[in-house]
Amino acid sequence: MPTARESLLDAATVELTRRPWPEVRMVEVALAAGVSRQTLYNEFGSKDGLARALVGRAAESYLRGAERVLAVRLGTADRLTALAEWTVGAARGSPLVRALLTGCWGERLPQPGPREAPGVRPGGVPSPRRARPPTPGPTQLMTSVRDRAVAALGKEFPQEDPEELSRRSETALRLALSYVVAPDGEGADSVECVRSALTSDGGARGDLPVS
Repeated sequence: MPTARESLLDAATVELTRRPWPEVRMVEVALAAGVSRQTLYNEFGSKDGLARALVGRAAESYLRGAERVLAVRLGTADRLTALAEWTVGAARGSPLVRALLTGCWGERLPQPGPREAPGVRPGGVPSPRRARPPTPGPTQLMTSVRDRAVAALGKEFPQEDPEELSRRSETALRLALSYVVAPDGEGADSVECVRSALTSDGGARGDLPVS
């Protein structure tokens, strides 16, 4: 059974598909989640706090998906190609993930903004005391995924040069990001583009046979 916090985030996500963030009302989010408005404020402190939580959850979801892809036992090129495919798909499926990866926040989306300090919100209502890390920017997010890829592949293929793994991981992610920012109108396959770049760049070295 989802917690009140999860239910509120789910309800806010649905509301965001119906109207721009500035038009989303806290009372409607609470009603849709089946909790009181006070519970909503106890969890997030303010609408800005809810926005940061939504953006943070999108970032965490993307990173968890990347880790699942990297855990699959495939060769280097295939695993990085799958990571690129996940990145493009996640961005196409979630406007928040797309904004996190590109830094392009439209008027319809909640802005990550600075983190609100614990204590008392305007109006004298106590704000949540749980500390949350700041939302990563595009460079931080890409670096985090690249480092995860290098760690996963380095563990699987210890003979590989870490700098080479880092470069190839960066290549896969940058190519994926190019398809996020500027989708090919002619239907070009981003997966095959990444695979071709990796295999023509010495990508066959260290690859495991796929059973």
